[in-house]
Amino acid sequence: MEAVLKEGERLDELQRNGYRIIQDPERFCFGMDAVLLAGFTRVRQGERVLDLGTGTGIIPILLEAKTKGEIFTGLEIQPESADMARRSVELNGLEERVRIVTGDIREADRLFGGGSHHVVTCNPPYMTDHHGLKNPAQPKAIARHEILCTLQDVIYQASRVLMPGGRFYLVHRPFRLAEIITCLCAHGLEPKRMRFVHPYADREPNMVLIEALKGGKPRVTVEKPLIIFKEPGKYMDEICEVYGY
Repeated sequence: MEAVLKEGERLDELQRNGYRIIQDPERFCFGMDAVLLAGFTRVRQGERVLDLGTGTGIIPILLEAKTKGEIFTGLEIQPESADMARRSVELNGLEERVRIVTGDIREADRLFGGGSHHVVTCNPPYMTDHHGLKNPAQPKAIARHEILCTLQDVIYQASRVLMPGGRFYLVHRPFRLAEIITCLCAHGLEPKRMRFVHPYADREPNMVLIEALKGGKPRVTVEKPLIIFKEPGKYMDEICEVYGY
């Protein structure tokens, strides 16, 4: 199938199964955090996966390519982004395995039902409404700042749509780690795995990957740091593997 691109859109290769994705640089393009989250997420055969705030569908598409899950659903509130995601799904012939729903994260339990998924993922806005300067382009502001949903909204809805023993995967900024863990535990999601992401071996982490288990017992494993660059412009081998280079 040939891609039907709208004005300003581009087609990017995903280095997985020949898949491609439609993006608009003027709105928001996926970053390394989404790719790393897809690499950190564990999906078993036959499991149902929901990605909250899916944007252009990068995480469901990557997880479909890399795992044996049954159905991958992306929930996105911005109609233009959801439309790009649907067209990417069609472009890659994934209509039977990946679906895109336009809707609000805060209504996920109503849209999908409680206890409906084995796995939930989210690459949420990192900044609260008070952090930093907002991008004047509204789609990018929504992706980066908690304008339409908060961290608590995301975690509450993840806990609602996960079945007992289900797993929640999140990528976020380390400076909010205490808040994240407190909120996870308050909603019955016990942190089980954590991995810090460093741009270089001698730099402090700028991302954290977290796996939480619904109804799990207290015990968390902190995995070895994930280092992005050997030197400027040269990825570490593990990053190349995640990207499929």
